[in-house]
Amino acid sequence: MNDQHFEISEFKSKSGVKRIFSAFFYSIDGFRTAWKFEHAFRQELMIAIPGIIIAVLLPVTGLERIALIAVLVQVLIIELLNSAIEAVVDRVSLDKNPLSKNAKDLGSAAVMLAFLLAIATWAVIVVPIVMK
Repeated sequence: MNDQHFEISEFKSKSGVKRIFSAFFYSIDGFRTAWKFEHAFRQELMIAIPGIIIAVLLPVTGLERIALIAVLVQVLIIELLNSAIEAVVDRVSLDKNPLSKNAKDLGSAAVMLAFLLAIATWAVIVVPIVMK
């Protein structure tokens, strides 16, 4: 193994039960921040919640149900990551920069792919049920 020296942030969490509790509360803070400041996250959540309820009620197999729910949750996860990328880019500089634009555009593209996957999954599973 290479004996490289790595700087460790003073904010890096410690191990043990305290870390688990801290991580939980950091996650709650992240959800609060996303809800308060991220319009796209709120909009996607307003699609995901009814979608999850519908998925639970549909006459589908357990695997189909989890797929319907998973693709909706995946959109939310990728939106959170996209928001994190945007926050870091903005933290570094609010100046226009092609690399900053690329980072934000790539995050947006990831969200779009997740949406397309969700639409395709719902179409393949739900359309045949509706067409009966």
